[in-house]
Amino acid sequence: MGVGAVQRQSIISFIWQIAYTVIGFASTMYFAHAVGASVLGGYFLFMAYFGIINMLSDGGFGVAAIKRISEGEEPDSYFSAFFVLRSFFVVVVVLFLIVFRNYFVDLNNAGTFNWLLLALLMSLFAGAVSSGVAGCGKMGIHNTCGFIKNVTRILVQVVAVFLGFGVAGLAGGFVAGLFVLTIIELRFFDLHFASFELKHIKSLFTFSFWIFLTSSGAMIYSYADTVMIGYFLGNAEIGVYRVVFQFTSVAVITTGAIQATLWPKISRWGKIGDTGHIEESLSRAFTYSLIFALPIFAGGLLLGDKLLYFFYGSDFAKGYGTLVILLIVQIVNIFVHFFGAYLSALDRVKEAFKVTVAAASANIMLNLTLIPLMGISGAAFATLLTMTINAILARQVLSSTMTIRMEYSSLLNIAKSSVAMSIVVGTYRLFIPLSNVWLTLIPVVLGGLVYGILVLKFDEKIGNELKGIVMQMKLPWPDWL
Repeated sequence: MGVGAVQRQSIISFIWQIAYTVIGFASTMYFAHAVGASVLGGYFLFMAYFGIINMLSDGGFGVAAIKRISEGEEPDSYFSAFFVLRSFFVVVVVLFLIVFRNYFVDLNNAGTFNWLLLALLMSLFAGAVSSGVAGCGKMGIHNTCGFIKNVTRILVQVVAVFLGFGVAGLAGGFVAGLFVLTIIELRFFDLHFASFELKHIKSLFTFSFWIFLTSSGAMIYSYADTVMIGYFLGNAEIGVYRVVFQFTSVAVITTGAIQATLWPKISRWGKIGDTGHIEESLSRAFTYSLIFALPIFAGGLLLGDKLLYFFYGSDFAKGYGTLVILLIVQIVNIFVHFFGAYLSALDRVKEAFKVTVAAASANIMLNLTLIPLMGISGAAFATLLTMTINAILARQVLSSTMTIRMEYSSLLNIAKSSVAMSIVVGTYRLFIPLSNVWLTLIPVVLGGLVYGILVLKFDEKIGNELKGIVMQMKLPWPDWL
């Protein structure tokens, strides 16, 4: 294609992110109308339990394996050591859950406990294969297979819900996605089982220990709100909150694609001391993440209430106040994601853990205080404060290792384009009542076109870079741009 590896893999990942976002949004709309907020809340609670327990069984070894494999020294031995360690912890965790099954009342009542056990066992193989593929730098393949996994999950879930299986069908679809991911990625898996020594295990432990502690903290403020909303308010409120959170996640659609692609590269650049590429990649990553996040924030403020009502139903429209807070959360989340990713890729995991502990501790206290007082808006505000603390502390740590730069001229052009788009969308809403979904979608499309044209016109650097990529891919580029 004539496009650099980072750009090419980011483009592939971004394309799958867009496709998955569209499919994911459509399926969630169907689920919201078909089963309602309460059943969706039960599924989100299942996912919260899976996330926490899977993190405990992984122990940080997945990221550690990617790190060591990406460094290119004895990758087969490191993979083999990782698989053995991961298998041991998964078996221990599953046996623990079986023994103490009666304590998981919510999962038993929802009929998802057995699905949780199956998901954990399936994640052992899916995680091992995915870590090997990612560690070898095959991020285009890794992200493509991830997209196929998500599409499979959604298709199975839609069929299961249509047949009346409810929350168990949603959980079963999640397991089916993991199974398909494992089967497909095996085709591109180049590593082999090999003998390993105590030094390989020690090396994985050294890195994974801090990753595990950091991930534990991150998992707390990723799922603490869900668990506490269920405790204080109920499954229906969980459903509204998580649907709104998913709705705002479109603002960081480029962040995940760029971060996943850059992590192995940063690890390699850090190993060989290529600070220039590391610093440049971070500044560009911020720009290309905010290029979507800022206009989506503006559009959400102007149209979010109507979009929630028409897309998901009246039960979810009450989440508009939460939506506004979570849109700000997603902007802050961009900095949290990249600061955390660069710290871990550069072997600063101990410092990353300290940052996460401070943020996670604040998150628990804030959720306990604000959810009873403010409902799901309190959970959103607690997340915002937590993310802000995390971003500030992580930046201070990372800045001691490298120079953190922002491309202020590009960010100013993005802001100007967003303001212009807001004026157009705001004027449309002022004069045209948004009485149905089609009249609501018109300003979405119109605002997107206005913003896209203006940002390319205002910022020559972004325009030329995108034009160069498009031209190298043998795709047409409008002459008037």
